[in-house]
Amino acid sequence: MERITSQNYGFLGILTLLNILNFVDRTLLQSFANFIVPDLSLTDTQYGLLVGFAFLFFYSIMGLFMGLLADTVHRPRLIAFGVALWSLLTIASGAAKGFMSLAIPRMFIGVGESILTPTSVSLLADRIPPSRMGFAISIYYLGIPIGASLALLVAGYLGPTLGWRKCFFILGAVGILFAFAMLFVKETPRRGMELNVSDESISFLERFKLLFTTLKGSPALIYVIIAGVIVHISLGAVSFDQLWLVQERGFERANIAKILGWITLVGGIGGNICGGIISDLFISRFKQPRAMFLFWVGLFSAPFILAMRIADPDSIWLPLGMFIGAFQVGCFWGPVFATVQEIAPASIRATVVAFYILSINLIGLGLGATITGISVDLLRSANYSEPYSYTLIAMNILTLSNLIFFYLAGKKKNLIKTNNK
Repeated sequence: MERITSQNYGFLGILTLLNILNFVDRTLLQSFANFIVPDLSLTDTQYGLLVGFAFLFFYSIMGLFMGLLADTVHRPRLIAFGVALWSLLTIASGAAKGFMSLAIPRMFIGVGESILTPTSVSLLADRIPPSRMGFAISIYYLGIPIGASLALLVAGYLGPTLGWRKCFFILGAVGILFAFAMLFVKETPRRGMELNVSDESISFLERFKLLFTTLKGSPALIYVIIAGVIVHISLGAVSFDQLWLVQERGFERANIAKILGWITLVGGIGGNICGGIISDLFISRFKQPRAMFLFWVGLFSAPFILAMRIADPDSIWLPLGMFIGAFQVGCFWGPVFATVQEIAPASIRATVVAFYILSINLIGLGLGATITGISVDLLRSANYSEPYSYTLIAMNILTLSNLIFFYLAGKKKNLIKTNNK
């Protein structure tokens, strides 16, 4: 198996650090839900829009164009621009006085954050040996559990003393410093472009055509996209977990943020590392696609997550279900994005990643968060005693259908052939 050089480990570390910052920024609103919702007098539908379509529409749509852009411009400078943009808008979010004054910067934060992952994954594909991409992308995606857990820990430890607004201001200032540092990072030569230099001059329209030709020629990729969308419907619903745990399970808002923060940190990191290493073993030793690994992880996790939703607050099933859920989500990123990168032609890697991100976020997270918010408001108006619980259980059951599509993708032999090239 090919090795990753120390220099490329360092580069991977830089991108991972930026992704941690990205997900602290992205999930800070959910982490402070029990502070922000009452402070700004938000309904659950409004909150669902803020964590759903208000953010994800621009994030997803612009992400596709940023992927196209990342295939043609100086990528570290593009990342610097994105980090600076989302950081300035995070500062603006901290000054919000109501729904609209929070929704507007939230929309355009998505534009800045949409730049990072398509560009970063494209850079990694040009530096990391193909046989180690599952591991490398899993390390990069440690940004999700570490970033999400740090956001929860900030809410739990600093929220009661500093308040949510000052935390937004501080995070934005840190981001601006990171953006400045990225201006000094050199571009990486694009792997696979040497044999066809004309690829560098492919127009945006031609890249779109090549994208859809790639999708048409790979049913396995279509199945992976559909499965990812369904997984993210559930993740959109999870944005309401802080409100559910406080309002229907009786936890104190700062204390449960701390508890969930530590669980997410340990479970998510464990899932990311195991997902990267074991999914690579599925290819090299078991001769099975990474999608089949995700099928087995999802099948194992489902009973624990459903048990968590109906467990008593003092039951072991509640923290155990949280841990298994964080572990399962951690397992997702490395195998999925390694698969997408391996299928994508070299000239449109970032474009294919951006299209995948568009699909899972706009359709998956967007629908999941928005439907959950509307459902909770409707059930509350109909005098249901536990509107969050009923809604979240229904969303968890609905999203079990992702197992069908991971299984179908895992049965496609062309995935193994692609991975072994």
